[in-house]
Amino acid sequence: MNQTLSQLENSEAFIDRHIGPSSEQQKQMLEAVGADSLDALIAQIVPADIQLAEPPNTSGAATEHDALAELKAIARRNKCFKSWIGMGYAAVHTPPVILRNMLENPGWYTAYTPYQPEVSQGRLEALLNFQQLTLDLTGLDIASASLLDEATAAAEAMAMAKRASKLKGANRFFVAADVHPQTLDVVRTRAETFGFEVIVDEARRATEHQDLFGVLLQQAGTTGEVHDYGDLIAELKSRKIIVSVAADLMALVLLTAPGKQGADIAFGSAQRFGVPMGYGGPHAAFFAARDEFKRSMPGRIIGVSRDASGQTALRMAMQTREQHIRREKANSNICTSQVLLANIAGFYAVWHGPQGLKRIANRIHRFTDILAAGLKTKGLTLRHESWFDTLCVEVADKAGVLARAEQREINLRSDTPGAVGITLDETTTRQDVLDLLSVLTGDDHGFEIDALDKEVALDSRSVPQAMLRDDEILTHPNFNRYHSETEMMRYMHGLERKDLALNQAMIPLGSCTMKLNAAAEMIPITWPEFASLHPFCPPEQAEGYQLMIGQLSEWLVKLTGYDALCMQPNSGAQGEYAGLLAIRRYHASRNESGRDICLIPSSAHGTNPASAQMAGMQVVVVACDKQGNIDLADLRAKAEQAGEQLSCIMVTYPSTHGVYEETIREVCQIVHQFGGQVYLDGANMNAQVGITSPGHIGADVSHLNLHKTFCIPHGGGGPGMGPIGVKAHLAPFVPGHSVVQIEGTLTTQGAVSAAPFGSASILPISWMYIRMMGAQGLKKASQVAILNANYIASRLKSAYPVLYTGRDGRVAHECILDIRPLKEQTGISEMDIAKRLIDYGFHAPTMSFPVAGTLMVEPTESESQMELDRFIDAMLTIRREIDRVADGEWPLEDNPLVNAPHIQQELVSEWSHPYSRELAVFPAGQQNKYWPTVKRLDDVYGDRNLFCSCVPISEYQ
Repeated sequence: MNQTLSQLENSEAFIDRHIGPSSEQQKQMLEAVGADSLDALIAQIVPADIQLAEPPNTSGAATEHDALAELKAIARRNKCFKSWIGMGYAAVHTPPVILRNMLENPGWYTAYTPYQPEVSQGRLEALLNFQQLTLDLTGLDIASASLLDEATAAAEAMAMAKRASKLKGANRFFVAADVHPQTLDVVRTRAETFGFEVIVDEARRATEHQDLFGVLLQQAGTTGEVHDYGDLIAELKSRKIIVSVAADLMALVLLTAPGKQGADIAFGSAQRFGVPMGYGGPHAAFFAARDEFKRSMPGRIIGVSRDASGQTALRMAMQTREQHIRREKANSNICTSQVLLANIAGFYAVWHGPQGLKRIANRIHRFTDILAAGLKTKGLTLRHESWFDTLCVEVADKAGVLARAEQREINLRSDTPGAVGITLDETTTRQDVLDLLSVLTGDDHGFEIDALDKEVALDSRSVPQAMLRDDEILTHPNFNRYHSETEMMRYMHGLERKDLALNQAMIPLGSCTMKLNAAAEMIPITWPEFASLHPFCPPEQAEGYQLMIGQLSEWLVKLTGYDALCMQPNSGAQGEYAGLLAIRRYHASRNESGRDICLIPSSAHGTNPASAQMAGMQVVVVACDKQGNIDLADLRAKAEQAGEQLSCIMVTYPSTHGVYEETIREVCQIVHQFGGQVYLDGANMNAQVGITSPGHIGADVSHLNLHKTFCIPHGGGGPGMGPIGVKAHLAPFVPGHSVVQIEGTLTTQGAVSAAPFGSASILPISWMYIRMMGAQGLKKASQVAILNANYIASRLKSAYPVLYTGRDGRVAHECILDIRPLKEQTGISEMDIAKRLIDYGFHAPTMSFPVAGTLMVEPTESESQMELDRFIDAMLTIRREIDRVADGEWPLEDNPLVNAPHIQQELVSEWSHPYSRELAVFPAGQQNKYWPTVKRLDDVYGDRNLFCSCVPISEYQ
């Protein structure tokens, strides 16, 4: 009763909602680790010469309600015009059953990448649906679980064509002139670093060019023309040229499959299958290829395997992990995909089914035919004779047409000389068509939709007969049985229950931060003011986005100690690539193009060397000492040896080994001494925020994993966001965009992603997090993350050796538990411990990375002492189980660890093990029991029998 108003207001602070341990729990944990305070603990761990005196002044902490109100006011500054711009983006109706039960459901959006398949069978089936959708519509043999967007998929197709090509001397890649401009932009950027020559010409002239290894065609060109490329593809393939075709997923419902016409690769955006435009993303790209090229495919592929009991089970297939294994020899640097968005698209197809999709596609096409008929009646000329949903209309008074469109709050495509473009979509209504006729012909057109409909021949001639699909699609039962909302809701919930996400338990993964994704942070992404904007709408209509992006950029600049920020990269690996491009361009501007050696510590993430290779650099590995730190003598020697060839170093801080290296400033100084740049991988930024910063340490460029440090959820393996912070000298060299130019915001450099601000619609999540935490809250989050990691390390070190520590035996925000001595003594491996943790209700830590035979644990600041203790108790109990194997009580080939995880059916099946059923399935008690639905996966079988499409329902029964 005697609290002041200020004290009462402070009690609403979001900080205590985000940070798991209470003040009292923090005191107990500090006592357990032997530290007097959070500040004292940090002083023991973080080198004094890189600590900030005060956290960067981002803002004060706002309550959830105040931050939402502030952001809503910003969002309202966006103008939600109806955008018929097209260019690969279309307005959609997201089915409410998918919106509520998936996009707004933490059981789906907080799940981790399905590296542990036993706890991921639900989202793996959802992704298999997406792959089956892709296979059916493209007519090809193998599909991926999604790529980042259509433009980057095109760049991956080009790189894949080169890998698969048998024309070893060929170094030219042909792009049809009517491919979307943003696609061409990204292809050109990627080709530059690979040393490919890009030829842009009319598609029909492709056969006139020599030394081509690959060709990129677009089935429905950027201005709408539907092409029959069957004969051209046949001729190109007779010359052993790899042919890629960009396609529209909705158009493919009606149009013939690229694979049927002979294409080797087909790709495109799945955005219009229920995913809002969101000012450019996130959107899943689909990607498919012929079976003979499967080992060259980029990204993740979901495969069908079997578990230890012989029943059908799903997993990520072998080649999808290889960027970590093959490093600079990897097919791609892709370390994420767009799982959440691919699943929305897959569920959209499940919900509507083949008949529903045909109805939607036919309705879009019918409206386009009706609009075309009206325009022709009024004497307007259409540039093409064929179309699916896009018309290119020649206009004499273009300025007048655009003025009338703006008056009616309509956006048309305006970049085609002498014409405007119109792309219709599933949201188009009769009134929309009448409004478009008014804009293009004048208000008194006198048309009625039904009358125009009668004028259009029932068998539309606007798609060439040879291009009409004549085969059935989506015949699998999954696409034909869930069309009532009751059934769809239960299907989605049934899949969700198979998985383990943050709404059930801690996910203690090192290197991939799985912290709270607060509901207040997630709410704004579905606001129409953010969700409905086309990425190429006039900049003045996106004033709210510009303001929000500007504020977020300013905060991130302060937190990183850099001078500028580029929001375009739409994944962490894409950020690595963009940062290295900026370094490459900077050197070239100083007439030092010969600087192409990238130094990378042996402890680095596998994406680092893969990104360096993609950026056209040579990788030279720098050794680490026995404590896991960069070997300064080896670094100095290799930097000196590289000399004027030294481009940069890629270093992670705190290190991938989970420690704050004392010599990080010296590392930067050595590289700068020899003319190189310092790329500091932002993977572990969540242990820096408010305590230190890359710019303060001495780095030149970093990417930021907004899906780790700044609370964008992992979504089961994507979306991600990887903006780059740079020092002033690199700012002119960050990615720009060929379609959208905003002075002071975008450079004139080539793009790395399809949209100018990447996956813009998820940036409100990070804006909300920073705004609600404030400067002091962000620092405290980093401190508590470090406390939680040290609490786990101190309580487990007697049972599991901690592989690397800094001075005073401390770790950073994660710790590596060395299982190798245990395996040598007992035969029990890190795999066995990881799978046994499932029986205790936990997702496994990161397994065998960065050191084989280890488990890397990162608890994050969002986990309470109660949950940390539950995890610690599970690990200590498992250690005692290992001792029982070592003591001979249980045989090595038959014990709870090697047989883990245990499934519900084992409660009623025959039991012949030397341990009890209760110990097998209820090792932590019966409360809140998580039941995996499959036993341990047979990876070898899956790799040898690659099968990546939906299996018959009978296989699951």
